[in-house]
Amino acid sequence: MQDFSADPAPNLADRVRRAALDHGDRPALYWREERRTWSELDAAVTAVAYGLAAAVPPTDPDGTPPRVAIALHNTPDFVIGWLGALRAGLVAVPVNPGFTAPELRHVLADSGASVLIGTERVRGLVAEVAADLPALAAVHDTPPTADASGPRPRPRRGGDDLAVLLYTSGTEGRPKGAMLSHRALLANHDQVDAIEPPVVGPTDTVLLALPLFHAYGLNSVLGAVVHHGATGVLLDEPGPTAGLAEVARHRVSVLVGVPSMFLAWADADAVRAATASVRVAVCGAAPLEPAVAARFTEATGHQVHVGYGLTETAPVLTSTLVGPVAKAGSIGRPLPGVELRLVGPAGEDLWRDGQAVPDDDPDELDISDVAPGTDPGQIVVRGPNLFAGYWPDGRGGPDADGWWGTGDVAYADSDGDLFLVDRLGELILVNGFNVYPHEVELVLAGHPGVVESAVLGVPHPRTGETVRAYVVPVRGRPVTSEELLAHCARNLARFKCPTTVEFVDDLPHSAIGKVRKTQLRSATPTDRTEVTDGQ
Repeated sequence: MQDFSADPAPNLADRVRRAALDHGDRPALYWREERRTWSELDAAVTAVAYGLAAAVPPTDPDGTPPRVAIALHNTPDFVIGWLGALRAGLVAVPVNPGFTAPELRHVLADSGASVLIGTERVRGLVAEVAADLPALAAVHDTPPTADASGPRPRPRRGGDDLAVLLYTSGTEGRPKGAMLSHRALLANHDQVDAIEPPVVGPTDTVLLALPLFHAYGLNSVLGAVVHHGATGVLLDEPGPTAGLAEVARHRVSVLVGVPSMFLAWADADAVRAATASVRVAVCGAAPLEPAVAARFTEATGHQVHVGYGLTETAPVLTSTLVGPVAKAGSIGRPLPGVELRLVGPAGEDLWRDGQAVPDDDPDELDISDVAPGTDPGQIVVRGPNLFAGYWPDGRGGPDADGWWGTGDVAYADSDGDLFLVDRLGELILVNGFNVYPHEVELVLAGHPGVVESAVLGVPHPRTGETVRAYVVPVRGRPVTSEELLAHCARNLARFKCPTTVEFVDDLPHSAIGKVRKTQLRSATPTDRTEVTDGQ
């Protein structure tokens, strides 16, 4: 057996030990009727670390620590399995327990996981595809445990060692495993900790309603609870009011969610009383419409702060908590310790270090002092929180100077606040003019007959591409495509307006609420393009 009592390189599992020593009798987790203290959590993590060490092969052929896949909902078992894998010096692979058999097979086969801890449903799917998973040696319904007897020295794990493989949602083909080190996970907490006043502290109670298999829920929320020795309220069944009863019951002080959750909270009865204990409310993972933020603030009295980041950045890059004012529609400013540039199509810097980059052409009139902001450019970042590339060979990671292009497009206003425009790959070119789908979606969202929309570019015989909108209409309020096209024409330049509107019952979403445009695109007919004069 390995010796887990040795002083290891710092990681999140070490923070559990620190919290147990500092205030072991304080609650670490609430889940349903269960209460677990930091001392109890620390003991459980150690037992699982020994159990996992016994369950995995002694070595991996390529020298990489064995991988442990965790396909569980937001339960204490997920938390203990995740932290136990880190304490054992293994690599954790969080998996969406709602995956289909092909999705599950891809992640397990690609990661080469040797142990799986999964729900009954997941275990059934694995049995169907077991022949395609030669590396999978053991499947458990709960994290395996073992006594700490017969200790042997374990290999020391440095901060640069791989801690977790987080599979992206696969905007380009099949999901890829982003390789995040122990140092990257902790660096993002150090960056957030530099914000004043603190976002999370040891006396806070934090809602853990976001899926823990996602970077946002795993590191930004659960990781923050562990990092600070705070208290987490696990929620595995949010329900129509997104767990508002648990928020009130445990007097949650840090409310973290996604746009759909803030919409549910804003419309819930007695939401002001239920959120009376909330100190800070943070939204991320998908764009938050200003109207939804305003509704929540009006209903609760709490301002919603917005963060932006990616799985590959562990994940937070910017926040409206950094600047003096949280502007509607903004993603805020870079966290301390995060370097961020906006880069134009020719690779030129448009914005860097919080300021617009002036044109180097001496013959050009310098209007940088009066310009309202920058042109849109790709967000390119550098910092210790970045991933090491995609599994297994590090492809697609930061360049030799540490910079990594996010694929997201944003602009900065004259104050240095950033506004997300769209994904670089979702840009639509109509007669050579840029159309950002998110801008069109915001206009559609302003129509009272629209619940939600998604905008894609489709081939057009004359303009190269044209704009197609998929719209979920409000039930009980008839709306026509002509009405929506006229609404867009009043609010957008002609080349940005959709030429086709298709009504759908719902849009495909990921587990954290992002619209899966790849699914829409694969189902989009290319022979039904509607030609509009003038485009």
